[in-house]
Amino acid sequence: MPVFLAVWVLLIGSGVAGTVWYTGQVKAKLTQDIGNQTSKQITAMQQNYDAQLKQMQTQFSGELSKVQGKVDALNELLEFTKDNTNTKTDNSNKLYTQLSEVEKKLAELQKSLDVLK
Repeated sequence: MPVFLAVWVLLIGSGVAGTVWYTGQVKAKLTQDIGNQTSKQITAMQQNYDAQLKQMQTQFSGELSKVQGKVDALNELLEFTKDNTNTKTDNSNKLYTQLSEVEKKLAELQKSLDVLK
């Protein structure tokens, strides 16, 4: 009877040890698989983010160039108007107002571009 109990305890003990070992192996495999999937997803998200950021920077650069061209044209027009008038006129005031608005928009676009960087 003691031999039978010893064999029975030995079988139960080896079953528990085998279960613990197998559970550890499955846990390690799942951890590795989840880590691999997570790193792939992070890489894909990073590439997508970089592509979107480059696209937005290109768009903002284009818009800034357009606005800068408008500001330069308005400055030339203002200079021309100043040269052709002796006193301040409504046209001059309108041009200054337009120039001020364009400069504000340019500043906003510059801030947006700085935020993206």
